[in-house]
Amino acid sequence: MGLISRLGNLWRGFLSLWISGIEKEHPEIAYENAINSMVGKYAKLKSATAAIIRRREELEDRFKRASTELQQTEAELNTAVETNQDDLALVLIQKRNQLNADIAELKTDMESARSDADSAKSSLLSVQGEIRKLKAERDSMLAKMQSAQARLRVQEQLDGLSVDDEVRALDNVRTHIKNTIAEANLGKELSDTSLDGRLANLRNQVGDVQAKQELAELKARKAAQQAAQGQKTM
Repeated sequence: MGLISRLGNLWRGFLSLWISGIEKEHPEIAYENAINSMVGKYAKLKSATAAIIRRREELEDRFKRASTELQQTEAELNTAVETNQDDLALVLIQKRNQLNADIAELKTDMESARSDADSAKSSLLSVQGEIRKLKAERDSMLAKMQSAQARLRVQEQLDGLSVDDEVRALDNVRTHIKNTIAEANLGKELSDTSLDGRLANLRNQVGDVQAKQELAELKARKAAQQAAQGQKTM
């Protein structure tokens, strides 16, 4: 029997964890269960409160009838005394005393019933307020939960849109461009310092010197021609 009990407890534990997991994934279920439980409690308390109020009303009605009967008995007793109907007076006195005792007991019961009814109504209003608060909390918490889930989904989407590969590709392109420029600059630097480059520069310089010499010779011949013409005219 002990083993069966332990297995039962184990099963209930697993079931509780399973239900707890579902409620975490779907909090609206937990709230609905709690609200339904409170509504059931409210219905039972309302029925009990109605029974207490009904008893209070019955006691108040009995008290009124007993008070009316006591007044009638007092009047009948006075008439019996005045008319010297002692036998009736004795019966009426006993009836009056019993009515006084009944009324005193009814007063006590009636006060207790009123107190019970007030307490029950207060509890009923309290449970009713708790239900309203629980519904408001449900609406607020579920709205916050939905907002948080939406933010998480956006964050997950942003995390999924990683630009690391694109940035690395752009860095590679930048590096390639810089390397190409550096290679071009290096080729120019090497051509400037190589023998072939220097010879090419020297040829350019020789060409410049020859051109300058030819220009000087042309200017000299022109000057000589002008001088000869000047002498002829003299």
